[in-house]
Amino acid sequence: MLTQPLIQTRAATPEEDGLIARHFYQMWLDNQIAESAIAIDWLELTLKFIDQARQSLNYQAFVAEVEGEVVGSAGCQRFAGLYPNIMQATERCDGYIWGVYVEPAYRGRGIATQLTQQTIAYLKAIGCTHAVLNASPSGKPVYSRLGFVDGNLMRLDLQLQLAP
Repeated sequence: MLTQPLIQTRAATPEEDGLIARHFYQMWLDNQIAESAIAIDWLELTLKFIDQARQSLNYQAFVAEVEGEVVGSAGCQRFAGLYPNIMQATERCDGYIWGVYVEPAYRGRGIATQLTQQTIAYLKAIGCTHAVLNASPSGKPVYSRLGFVDGNLMRLDLQLQLAP
């Protein structure tokens, strides 16, 4: 009887930030973003963001390993917000999940679900009251199964909007 290799998830170390950044980059390519649309210094930008988020927003990444090889990752942090948060932290302290990525050969095995569950547990542990994320079309079913619901985010493409 053939068995699937064991999938283990764990907290990533700062030494794995480069791997997390490469997964983040590949996630955009996998979502049909042209390589030419990504900044040339994407690695430096991502590593700087992670470092700053680690220092001020309780950033933590998680990785999934199969037979000692990292095949997926996800990051999370307290959400800095788009506007001043005047709510008490006990009422609204959002956590943000980003960069959920699984290598193509390992998709469909529940790895993204396990990584997302790790991020949710971490966000709860640091006092977050909600978890938010932006889902890709392929990620939406994963997050829906975990209880995420569509919100009231509305978006207008200013590049396509005609001048008055």
